[in-house]
Amino acid sequence: MPGVTDHNHPPRRRPSRRGRPSLAAGAALGLAAAVAALGAGELAALLTGPATAPVVAVGAAAVDLTPTPLKEFAVRNFGTHDKAVLLGGIELTAALLALGAGVLTARRPAWGATVFGLFGLLGAWAALSRPVASVADGLPSLVAGAVGAGTALALAHLFRSPLETPEAPEAPEAPEAPAAPATGHPVTRRTALAATAGTLVAGAAAGLAGRALAQRPYDVSAVRFPAPAEALPPLPAAVHPRVPGLSPFTTPNADFYRVDTALTLPRIDPRDWALRIHGLVDRPQVLTFDELLREPLEELDYTLSCVSNEVGGPYAGTSRWLGAPLPALLRRAGVRAGADQLVGRSKDGMTIGTPLESVLDGRRALLALAMNGEALPLAHGFPCRSLVPGFYGYTSATKWLIDLEVTAFAAFDPYWVRRGWDRTGTVRTASRIEVPAPFAKVPAGEVDVAGTAWATHRGVAAVEVRVDGGPWQPAELAADAGPDLWRQWSYRWPGAAPGTHRIEVRATDATGAVQPEQRADPFPAGATGWHSTVVTVT
Repeated sequence: MPGVTDHNHPPRRRPSRRGRPSLAAGAALGLAAAVAALGAGELAALLTGPATAPVVAVGAAAVDLTPTPLKEFAVRNFGTHDKAVLLGGIELTAALLALGAGVLTARRPAWGATVFGLFGLLGAWAALSRPVASVADGLPSLVAGAVGAGTALALAHLFRSPLETPEAPEAPEAPEAPAAPATGHPVTRRTALAATAGTLVAGAAAGLAGRALAQRPYDVSAVRFPAPAEALPPLPAAVHPRVPGLSPFTTPNADFYRVDTALTLPRIDPRDWALRIHGLVDRPQVLTFDELLREPLEELDYTLSCVSNEVGGPYAGTSRWLGAPLPALLRRAGVRAGADQLVGRSKDGMTIGTPLESVLDGRRALLALAMNGEALPLAHGFPCRSLVPGFYGYTSATKWLIDLEVTAFAAFDPYWVRRGWDRTGTVRTASRIEVPAPFAKVPAGEVDVAGTAWATHRGVAAVEVRVDGGPWQPAELAADAGPDLWRQWSYRWPGAAPGTHRIEVRATDATGAVQPEQRADPFPAGATGWHSTVVTVT
């Protein structure tokens, strides 16, 4: 009856409408969903390879689609950190898009979930666009898209769920018994925020764990190499002038430059590695790593340089390489008439084309397995890379090599040729000043000037130095270790007077051609021009 409370039932509870989550809550759930998605993608990539992880797959596609001038800008300004900058930029962009997708999910859950699903499809397309992709490579991105969509919907549901509160009963005239306690666990804003934070932490942990497991390096130090069929003698001390600050003649492996498009280093177990030699040959070959080790290995002292090197730039290095002679392997396969290009294919899909006649003309081209007495570092192509003296790396030095195809230039354009770079890639004559450093302050009087010059497979015959546009003076050349190696030089600048001065250098190769003065950018055939530095004499 009116005014009487039924004490046989607990107090009624009424829903308190939560309404839509705030912008901040929507952004937070979007970021959490994205982190969970990428974490799931990293874990799934353990099955298909680190290159198929969503961020890496999108990054690799971005590298392929980036115009050449923008690539050169990245190499010029970020150097060997260009890949970290690219991946960081992709992750930052993904985070910003996730914030927006989260806000949309809070307002329109189905629409927001669709956005996360589309991100997954984009990653799958990127993974499948790689030259060596298989159908399974799209799986990590599809998993990421599904996890992102599902997580976003679940978190949005928590934020949008009504919070139940007990309805205040009318005061009883004569309470017969205490009210029963309220049952159930209402969703509170604290619960929703805790779930979002937990998702964020779990997703980040999954992503870090997946990436760490995927990037476990193969222990290259365990590889043992037989002695070369004919060991080279040690390089004479006279190849390196004793000038403080001058780079060593032989570049330590840790300091050797790296310029490539690989966002993750291919990790290849040499027990699973094989090299296929095919195409315009009479007898196609497949060689395992152990079979390659049984070839008569050769040593090669060689200076490798990158076409992206600016005038005076750092992208050149010298090593003592060990490997199997490439010309002998090609002759064993039987090169057919009409073949004029050798295409190397990398584990990551990169293709590099070399003029075949230059591989077979007597120069010591190698399938390199070691550098400076150690197995190739992962960053430099373990377990095998090609080297053909006289050419920039982009037309001669395939890292993580798994395939050699004898073909014709008319039949196939390699990766960089399709992007407008010179088809041949012959190394241009280059020289640089390393001492004094740019904008250095040096005492008046005699000043040591020193540096390095190279004209690979032609050799350096002379180096000249001039100060403030004056007459060219011959520099003293260090000992010549061979035409495939750089040559270091020094010059004693007499009577350096106080003030600011400009020092220039130029080299002459062994054919008598003088390094041109006119500056040219690296694209499309390598930089030209005289290197200079400015110093202050005090």
